[in-house]
Amino acid sequence: MTATLFLIPSPLGEALDHDSFPPQIKTIIEQIDHFIVENEKEARKFIKKIAPEKIQSTLKLYPLNKHTSNEDLDTYLNPCLEGNNMGLISDAGCPGVADPGAIMVQKANQLHVNVKPLVGPSSILLAMMGSGLNGQNFAFNGYLPIDRTERKKALKVLESRSLKLNQSQIFMETPYRNEKLLEDLKQVLNTETQLCIAFQLTQADEFIKTMNIGLWKKTKISFHKKPAIFIIHKTN
Repeated sequence: MTATLFLIPSPLGEALDHDSFPPQIKTIIEQIDHFIVENEKEARKFIKKIAPEKIQSTLKLYPLNKHTSNEDLDTYLNPCLEGNNMGLISDAGCPGVADPGAIMVQKANQLHVNVKPLVGPSSILLAMMGSGLNGQNFAFNGYLPIDRTERKKALKVLESRSLKLNQSQIFMETPYRNEKLLEDLKQVLNTETQLCIAFQLTQADEFIKTMNIGLWKKTKISFHKKPAIFIIHKTN
């Protein structure tokens, strides 16, 4: 009998907003010793915060990042195949969504391991909910190109796609490039295109605001190095 791979959401910032995590997550973490994690230090910190009674020495952590070899990936689900439940924890938010954990979910499905996604904070969905833009038709586009010329081209493509499909376009940026991206958005997009900026979601300094580009040009915000989600929508 195979066990279950639980997909465990983690906090979107330093503070653990307990209202974002149902009691079920604490209970499951207390019952599991094997965890596939993006960052061992951050995973231990989260586990200690949400389940302080958990004995850290019992944890068996399997790092999943760009340095993880294919050989290691092929063995990570062995505890499940041996009947032990496992947890998959992202650095921030929901595993498998804009997250390397998706590869382990694929492998779990291939090996017929049960997969159980748990409810928790997703910056993408929280931003979409708070934007007031088209929640019936939207697309997540991940990270934009680093090269500024290519990034500007990508923004024009997304704006055109939004108009053509009546589809809100969601994307993100490495936090230290947030303000440079905002400058590009102001330069490239039509003044009537709607832009939502959401950062520090679920944290004490949470910010979500939607305005057209014309108004954003008159607005100053500071969100350097703060995890952010951007959403644009053009209707005419």
